[in-house]
Amino acid sequence: MAASLDPSSPGLPSPTPSFFSSKAALSAACALPQSRGPITSSRTSVLTVCKISKGDIVPPVGLKDQDGKLVNLDKFRGKPLVLYFYPADETPGCTKQACAFRDSYEKFKRAGAEVVGVSGDTPESHKAFKAKYRLPFTLLSDEGNKLRKDWGVPSDLFGALAGRQTYVIDKDGRVQLIFNNQFEPEKHIVETLNVLQG
Repeated sequence: MAASLDPSSPGLPSPTPSFFSSKAALSAACALPQSRGPITSSRTSVLTVCKISKGDIVPPVGLKDQDGKLVNLDKFRGKPLVLYFYPADETPGCTKQACAFRDSYEKFKRAGAEVVGVSGDTPESHKAFKAKYRLPFTLLSDEGNKLRKDWGVPSDLFGALAGRQTYVIDKDGRVQLIFNNQFEPEKHIVETLNVLQG
């Protein structure tokens, strides 16, 4: 687990604004050969292009959960789904994000939505992370980061850090929001609730 790569880890220098406001850097992070539509970066007004776009129907996906059981995203059809990709279990920013989703979980349930987290960690790692912080939602293991690559989730720090990107998927499996923000993890909760409650 790459705890040392989390930008909020102690001892790491803060990312320089010049890099994260660079159009070239943002475009390079998400310029993919099979792109189909634009999403807006949360850090600038630059439009970047990824493989899964707003309005797309999410394809069938099967990943192991924290208990090692195969879960297909089709299981959540019929209700909204908040699917959030995060870099790694037990890193400061990811822990803050997971706990923020936990603390707002009842709001998501009242909106009829389910929350699911995805990272490249093993099911065993997810099980420990879920138990330690009493997370009431499923964590899926994207070992090898295959789903992340298939969906075109952009990375940060010149590819050294897995991206933090959240999708709101409606009851019919159609993407309604794509939100990307690496360094303000709690904003993912605010943005997704705005869509679900709007």
